Amino acid sequence: MTAHTSLPRRAAAELIGTAGLLVVVIGSGLKAAELSRDTGVALIANSFVSAIGLGLIITLFGPLSGAHLNPVVTLTSWWARRTGGEGLGGREVLVYVVAQTAGAIGGAVLAEAMFGRTPGTFATQALDGGHLLVGEVVATAGLVLVIRGLGCLGRDRLVPVAVAAYIAAAIWFTSSGSFANPAGTIGRSFSDSFTGISPGSLPGFVAAQLLGGILGLALAAFLYGTRGKDAAAPEATGATQAREPEPPAGVGPDRAAYRAVG
Repeated sequence: MTAHTSLPRRAAAELIGTAGLLVVVIGSGLKAAELSRDTGVALIANSFVSAIGLGLIITLFGPLSGAHLNPVVTLTSWWARRTGGEGLGGREVLVYVVAQTAGAIGGAVLAEAMFGRTPGTFATQALDGGHLLVGEVVATAGLVLVIRGLGCLGRDRLVPVAVAAYIAAAIWFTSSGSFANPAGTIGRSFSDSFTGISPGSLPGFVAAQLLGGILGLALAAFLYGTRGKDAAAPEATGATQAREPEPPAGVGPDRAAYRAVG
């Protein structure tokens, strides 16, 4: 396994990984709606498949780019570097976010084409209302807290499973359905389907997700310390004290997916 991965390869991993995630989310939603008119049954299928796909994608692409797949996760990595830890620089953040957004749009278009629908049709499902935005803040804050918290506790290997499980649960316990990903939200506006969101609803959702990311960082810093210095000792958490291999350059402290397969 290569210890250092070039930025173009990392960007390609983010693009392909995010595209794959959108294919899984939208494709499973289309199939579920096709097979059942019961919204509850369709949502169970969609959340289950989305969780499995997300866990596999993190495991597969983590060693290359950290498998952020999400601008909020990328921005938390940038913030970690700004506060003295390991993370991405400004140029890397820009490349990652562009790759993630392009991948999300491409994945949405591919999913639509795969099911014989007209690619590129904008969603008409408006998701408006303050309660939905509160749901997005909660969903995104929880996601960041899971990733950062497990990293601080030295339990990085659990992140692929933990993130997948969290998203599956958050789809159900949040009012918004837990988009929790600005790039994914933009991509889902290109699918007029069960999992879509109208372009007019994007500004509010993206703003709520960014706010949720800030809240998640603040909670992680309060609970575990800004760089994990105040986290519980390995003996108390059951974390291994063995030396881990170094992650790809620029992956930063949210590199749990790398360690999960490293």
